[in-house]
Amino acid sequence: MNIADLRAHAHLFDDYTELRVQQNRNVGLTMINGDLVRNARSAQGGVSARVARAGGWGFCSTPEVDGAALERVVGRASTNAKVLAGRSKAGSLQLPATCGNGTFDWKTGASERTQKELIEFLTAIDAHILETYQKLSSRVVVINNLDMQKTLLTSQGAESFSLTPRTLIYIQMTIEADGEPIDLFESYGGLGHFADQFDDPSKLFPTIAEQYEHLVAKASGVYADAGPKTCILDAELAGILAHEAIGHTTEADFVMGGSVAGQYMDKEVAASMVTLVDFAHIALGDACPVPVHIDDEGTEALDCTIIDQGILRNFMHNKESAGHFEAAPTGNARAYQFSDEPLIRMRNTAILPGNSKIEEMIASVEDGYYLMKPGNGQADTTSEFMFAVTLGYEIKNGKLGRGLRDTTISGVAFDMLKTVSMLSDEMAWTGAGMCGKKQPIPVGMGGPALKCTVNLGGK
Repeated sequence: MNIADLRAHAHLFDDYTELRVQQNRNVGLTMINGDLVRNARSAQGGVSARVARAGGWGFCSTPEVDGAALERVVGRASTNAKVLAGRSKAGSLQLPATCGNGTFDWKTGASERTQKELIEFLTAIDAHILETYQKLSSRVVVINNLDMQKTLLTSQGAESFSLTPRTLIYIQMTIEADGEPIDLFESYGGLGHFADQFDDPSKLFPTIAEQYEHLVAKASGVYADAGPKTCILDAELAGILAHEAIGHTTEADFVMGGSVAGQYMDKEVAASMVTLVDFAHIALGDACPVPVHIDDEGTEALDCTIIDQGILRNFMHNKESAGHFEAAPTGNARAYQFSDEPLIRMRNTAILPGNSKIEEMIASVEDGYYLMKPGNGQADTTSEFMFAVTLGYEIKNGKLGRGLRDTTISGVAFDMLKTVSMLSDEMAWTGAGMCGKKQPIPVGMGGPALKCTVNLGGK
């Protein structure tokens, strides 16, 4: 459904209203040791309306998308808002007026791959891995495609259409070492349709070779010594730290709920070389992994500088939190499915690069670790974190040494960032992340490598 079709229903809006039509299209294939165990293609879509009235929000959604359905969801959302407004003790909602407009279609015109072509591509990768790396005990190759298409109209005059495709290939390889499985997982791809990211399986072979070399080093590696250590966190670890341990603490709804970040506004929370930004759609001249131009409340999405040269300066806002804090909305209201209400969510969160070469950073460490790949982890609104590290190396006398078995890093992010002493001059992104705050949603995260002191887990 296009914007003109939605506009025909604007006469239904009595109070503040958001009307959104959305469809998510997914393709998923999984091959384990040569066997295709998942072969799926699906589309989930529908229409939703959200209405604000005198301190209450009303929401309604339906998978039907026609004129009667649009009229019905607006009416029911309005009724829900009236009921909840009568029970609310919060008073009227202060919602800043925003009027984002535009069409943002990241489709390139590349031809869509059929399911048969995707299976052939997957099979070619799996066959190459089997033939080339015969010491593996198991292998998994996955293709995931997600297209998110949204059309939005609000009572404040916002009108937008967006189509944001994401294509990923995941590869996991496992070796037996000392009677236990040692594995390494890697993701490839990002923004765009399959043909935009992958046109020939053989072009992935060199990066798969690097993944295997790291796996072999890990399998013959050692466990880290536990305790506070001088470490270089590569871009993926810096990115997950920026997202999980800092980003979530500075989402304004969490701040209103008691996040520690509320105590630190305009105070030092990191070394002066650290600037952390939640980018909307362009970062340092290039498209972000998850570009957001207009959020799901109709607000123009703007970059939000959270930490500026070590000082906490901003929170990420939707309209309601912006009204509460008397701040400008930043365009961080996002919903995953048509049936989800928009929440304050990150878009593309990263620390800005510095001016050091990674080789200089490694050479500056006498006894420490170079940590490269994150696994699962958690952080809370105190900024305390713990993340698995699935790939890393010793650093001895300024040189890389033996590989590391799985370990962890932990600490309090607002303390740890004060120990940052070097930042690399290269920016790297990963667009494979799905943030799980109440509802999953694609996010980008990244940054430079950073040198810091962090607590490591041992064996």
